[in-house]
Amino acid sequence: MAYVHAEIASQPDCWRQASDLAPAMLDRLPRPGERVAVVGCGTSWFMAMAYAARREAAGQGETDAFQASEFPAGRHYDRLLAITRSGTTTEVLELLAALRGRTPTTVLVGDPGSPVVEIADAAVTLPFADERSVVQTRFATTALALLRANLGDNMTALVADAEVAVRAPLPIDPSLIEQVTFLGRGWTIGLAQEAALKCREAATFWAEAYPAMDYRHGPISVAAPGRLVWAFGELPDGLPEDVAATGASFAHSRTHGYRTVLGRWAAGRTPVDPMADLILAQRFAVALATSRGLDPDAPRHLSRSVVLT
Repeated sequence: MAYVHAEIASQPDCWRQASDLAPAMLDRLPRPGERVAVVGCGTSWFMAMAYAARREAAGQGETDAFQASEFPAGRHYDRLLAITRSGTTTEVLELLAALRGRTPTTVLVGDPGSPVVEIADAAVTLPFADERSVVQTRFATTALALLRANLGDNMTALVADAEVAVRAPLPIDPSLIEQVTFLGRGWTIGLAQEAALKCREAATFWAEAYPAMDYRHGPISVAAPGRLVWAFGELPDGLPEDVAATGASFAHSRTHGYRTVLGRWAAGRTPVDPMADLILAQRFAVALATSRGLDPDAPRHLSRSVVLT
């Protein structure tokens, strides 16, 4: 069995540990009112996007997300927060070194022995969420879970939703789909970008991501029978109907198999948290890979960390 299967399934436990850890990290994480920049590469950048949007929406302060290589050096921030699984990524190390003594920096990292721990002013290590698979799943979501706990989100409900997502049926047979587009609004745009990346990385599969409100301004033109549109979080009015008119399949947490697994929507309760829905998208990507005869632990042209010379 691929490592990634076990790593995906372990996310509820990892999120629970992150929630328990968060109160002890208050002095290392962004404080309410601080102007914060969050950086990462690839998957970590998408988690930075999700956190930045959610922190601002929570009224905790202006928060921007950047790829580590594209950080605007001329801007002032009260704190820079970097997310990096390996702690060896060249762009992150170079940025932290450049900001040393100028801007307080905190790093969320999977490997406590990585060089980034020595360069950053403060480190939050998550060794229980580190991974063997090249394709990131649990480290990235655990970092986001820690940050959401720091924002005061309901972690008990989030973990309960994650427990459902690791065993719920996939919304559609991946072998029947030739293309997928993921959509999000607000903080879930980062989740949509991450879901699309998982399909591209693990399965070399055509996948795109857009803000849900912008989807009808052009990208909907590729929707067709045999293709899938998967939305996270809040749905714009009329979107499911517009997708249905194209002949494409539509997936949202309200249309998944959660109703029969959890039995909560019939009672009028809120759908599962979009971050838990991302687990289902991860499982979809891995199922795509295996259906195409690919090893999701070792995607082509990729390595665990990008170290440039």
